Amino acid sequence: MKNILVIGGGAMGSAFTIPSLENKNNVTITEPYSKRFIKDLSSKKKIHSALKIELPKKLKFRKFSKNLLKENFDLIVIALSLPGIDFIGKELKDLRIKTPILVLTKGLKFEKKNNKILTISEQLQKNYNLKNISVLKGPCLAKELARKNQTSVIIANRNISIAKSIGRKISTKYYLTEYSKDVVGVEVCSAIKNIYSMIIGAGQSLNSSSNLFQKAVLEMRYLNRYFKGKDETILGLAGVGDLYVSAAGGRNSKMGSFLGKGFTFKTAKKRFMPKETVEGEELAREITPFILKKIDKKKIPLMINLLKTIKENKKLKIKV
Repeated sequence: MKNILVIGGGAMGSAFTIPSLENKNNVTITEPYSKRFIKDLSSKKKIHSALKIELPKKLKFRKFSKNLLKENFDLIVIALSLPGIDFIGKELKDLRIKTPILVLTKGLKFEKKNNKILTISEQLQKNYNLKNISVLKGPCLAKELARKNQTSVIIANRNISIAKSIGRKISTKYYLTEYSKDVVGVEVCSAIKNIYSMIIGAGQSLNSSSNLFQKAVLEMRYLNRYFKGKDETILGLAGVGDLYVSAAGGRNSKMGSFLGKGFTFKTAKKRFMPKETVEGEELAREITPFILKKIDKKKIPLMINLLKTIKENKKLKIKV
């Protein structure tokens, strides 16, 4: 029995606690920001407003504090949104945490000072001197995981034995884990698929969306190679696996459908998705300065089109 701390009470962090508890771990969850999720998690019934389910009674909720981070945990799981990574990095750096860390957050960071794109694990390692970081990615919708639908994810660490050790702590019959040494490729693919799932969602028929899907995979392969990821990762859970799930039923695809109907991003967000986070938009705004300056635009026309659509708040125009 291991002690696991999950930082982030949103849909994915909360859903993750379910298989972790079923694997006979002591699981504690904390939420630094959201009053909504703090209220959900601290209530007697623990009914999560995003997942629409009652979380397990064995799940412990604790108020976020540095004292909590100092406690003896066997695994710390980061499930915050992308803007929260700097916050938790600073908190953990100050305490010189040596506990193994597992990152669920998907995204990339543009480092203006060095004009460079960092993966989340690179950001935590280089900027906050954190060690022993693994990442978990793949085609996993939080609501389906919370309902124990069979789900496969991939854990990446350059030391594959560490990845497998984490897998043994959290795997169940319905939550299956694969492993990879390609940390960069797994992180890059799982991040950029949020942008490409918006593009696929913009297709107004199955025929057009399937065409956009195959073009998206080719662009993802080019970008993955650019950032030194391995080709095999594109064809795995973090690549086409995650892209398929996001395009079929995620929030990014939902936003893409509105863009495909001629709405600008701001109008669609305000009218149809005012309370929903669109990860692809967050990532687009983060990496646009780098992509527009450093990447061959002819190699990634779909991404360039979407980045400009969001940046300039114009209607999306895609040639299928």
